Amino acid sequence: MRSEGRLRYVLIALFLLLTSGGEWLGGHAASPEAPRLLAHLDEPPGPDRYTAITVPYTEYTWWMARWEDKEVVCEVVVDHEGLPTPSDIYLDCGEDLYWEWLDQQPCPKETLRKNPSLCEGYYLQYISSAPAEREVPVALPPPMVWLSLEDCVGAPVSATNVCEYIPKLLLRGEEPLPDEHILSIEGTFDGEPFTCGPVCTFELKPTDEDGVVLEFWAYSSYGDSSEKFEARIRVSEMEAPAPEVSAWYVDVLSTQWLGQPAASCAETWEAFPPVGGPPAWLTSPASGDDLQSEVPYTYLAANLILRGVVDASTCPDGGLLPGEGASPCGMDVARPLVMVWQNSFNALILDVAREVGVPARLLKNLFARESQFWPGTYPDVTDEVGLGQLTVGGADTALLWNPSFFEEFCPLVLEERRCKRGYLRLNETEQEQLRDALVRSVNAFCEDCPVGLDLEQVRFSVQVFAHTLLANCEQTGRIVRNVTRQAPGEVSTYEDLWKFTLVNYNAGPGCLSDAVEATWDAERSLTWEALSEHLEGVCRAAVRYVDDVSRLER
Repeated sequence: MRSEGRLRYVLIALFLLLTSGGEWLGGHAASPEAPRLLAHLDEPPGPDRYTAITVPYTEYTWWMARWEDKEVVCEVVVDHEGLPTPSDIYLDCGEDLYWEWLDQQPCPKETLRKNPSLCEGYYLQYISSAPAEREVPVALPPPMVWLSLEDCVGAPVSATNVCEYIPKLLLRGEEPLPDEHILSIEGTFDGEPFTCGPVCTFELKPTDEDGVVLEFWAYSSYGDSSEKFEARIRVSEMEAPAPEVSAWYVDVLSTQWLGQPAASCAETWEAFPPVGGPPAWLTSPASGDDLQSEVPYTYLAANLILRGVVDASTCPDGGLLPGEGASPCGMDVARPLVMVWQNSFNALILDVAREVGVPARLLKNLFARESQFWPGTYPDVTDEVGLGQLTVGGADTALLWNPSFFEEFCPLVLEERRCKRGYLRLNETEQEQLRDALVRSVNAFCEDCPVGLDLEQVRFSVQVFAHTLLANCEQTGRIVRNVTRQAPGEVSTYEDLWKFTLVNYNAGPGCLSDAVEATWDAERSLTWEALSEHLEGVCRAAVRYVDDVSRLER
């Protein structure tokens, strides 16, 4: 198969050489090359590259023998310590012995002590161990194609590129294997097929708000191709302060994009943010100081009083109302510290937001709405916990819909070999252990700590909530795709999709799914205004929640 692949790409190379007037040789271009149109393109085969490496291990030999006469009926050879597993026995002893082994009853201890030959079935006996080697197939890194802008004179602003003139789009092939190289890059641009050298450029033009689609892949001298990649490109003219001044917004959505990072979740939803960048509540500022807020949070004031951080003994009511809030007197006493406390996490929120890839202002607004920045909970309250009030259901969403976070968190609770199976393949007990551990991890309550909070746990919890937001973004995208059979960005706007995500976070996927389905059936499009009318019963409270988080006054 490898030789057939090489022959195909030799023919491609010869074709390119003949059609390029000799400018393209041996898969290398002297300078970035403009794409050439083709009448037809075959689908790329994709990466197909493996090698074998020799790995040392310890081989353990066991015998399966019959109790009755001690006759050895099977030899089991395994590569792990401990007893052979049922699957080991199935592989080495066959199906019949496998079922006999599973069905047999344990031999009574008294019989085992006095006369083992009266025991029914079989037993395992360890024989020996020895060093061994085996060859393991390893996938080699595939070829790639990366996207960037050329001749963009300007500065990135709010997750979009601002260029003085319409720039060029640069495609650059990358072959990670030594002694191999990229033969060509092929694909379609706005429906038109093209081919070009290992480095090529596209002259961009103004597009509509939906942009244009670029599909692309690279062929390698190894005999395979890269994956088939996709990008959506939007070029919009910026409103200029004067007629003689021009500028352009350029947005690119693709996993292969090397430029200014796309707005949070834009790639997941295939949805461009508004031209010029997302609304303020979905952005991250340049500095933590820009997250400054001055809101008289009464729940936060009450907790500061209850924990003895604020002395409200001068207040006739002790500074507290019968409910969970501070009284007017308590609020007056606590106000200076309330202002300091609500901004004490700003730098942390911004750092985590940048690291994880969520809007910092959204994260802070969510904490304000959920907990008023009081990260603990009372010891006997476990339904909603931490700065973002995580629930067991929310933990399930984070672990299921954010696989990279699951891979990071799971080994903190379970054996790594169990974690490698993935969240869905764990048994119910293991999933429950993970959910409970994740909820506990965001609870900063600590009886023996200053002010009753473990501030190091607070730092970890902010990361958990950022990853949980991303998980909700993924789940929201899947719900919309399942109902509409279209990409979320084709049926809704970037801002409204974030509002749907907040419904998912606050009210759960059941509420969101029902509302999306009802709205789609009625409207054949999805807007927040329409969807909010289809949130019914207990789900209705999510409307106020979304309005608070997206318009929170600071």
